[in-house]
Amino acid sequence: MQFIWAIFGFACLAFAILGIVLPLVPTVPFLLLAAFFFARSSNKLHDWLVSHPIFGPPIGDWRLRGAVRTNAKRLATLSIGIVFLFSLVVGLKTIVLVIQAIILVCVLIFIWTRPSL
Repeated sequence: MQFIWAIFGFACLAFAILGIVLPLVPTVPFLLLAAFFFARSSNKLHDWLVSHPIFGPPIGDWRLRGAVRTNAKRLATLSIGIVFLFSLVVGLKTIVLVIQAIILVCVLIFIWTRPSL
């Protein structure tokens, strides 16, 4: 079973890395899932992830305070805005734009109501 947990952990880590460059792919939730899976598969992998200079701080911020760094909030807001503008330019159907707007506003509300660092 530890092997399966490790596979899930690496998959989540891969999605988190994609989330750094792709808008609307969340980075921190996938990092949190990776930490969860690694904790069940290998202490070494878990310790590596939470002490990593890039991936570790967001995990620690969330675990200790449920907080999201202000620059991450701004970047998320910017990427969400760009994606929605792209959807407008592409000319998606109105119903799709409405659904997308509702979901994106909910995501932004969630992000901006978390404590900031």
